[in-house]
Amino acid sequence: VQLQASGGGLVQPGGSLRVSCVGLGSIPRVNTMGWYRQAPGKQRELVATITNGGKINYADSVKDRFTVSRDNAKNTVHLQMNSLKPDDTAVYYCNAAWIILSQKYEYWGQGTLVTVSS
Repeated sequence: VQLQASGGGLVQPGGSLRVSCVGLGSIPRVNTMGWYRQAPGKQRELVATITNGGKINYADSVKDRFTVSRDNAKNTVHLQMNSLKPDDTAVYYCNAAWIILSQKYEYWGQGTLVTVSS
């Protein structure tokens, strides 16, 4: 399984950006995909996740600003980021996870840098 992220870049405060991730390989139908981020000097943290059934979880810090969506048929997940703040600057990592016979499988993408600065 490979996760390939795209998007990211430099944006001014208040701007918008979209990052996308496609999962390649044997990914079961029942899974959770999403985004985590890691700012310099900080631990990796959850941004947003979405299950194949559409259940969504957001970090409080991004609620009402970020929107996660997915295309199950294409194993892709998107993160639309609006009203970006300098605190959103981080490397954003795509994540896919599932459980089979009580065994958890988890994969990470290579990360894409989002910089919010004027």
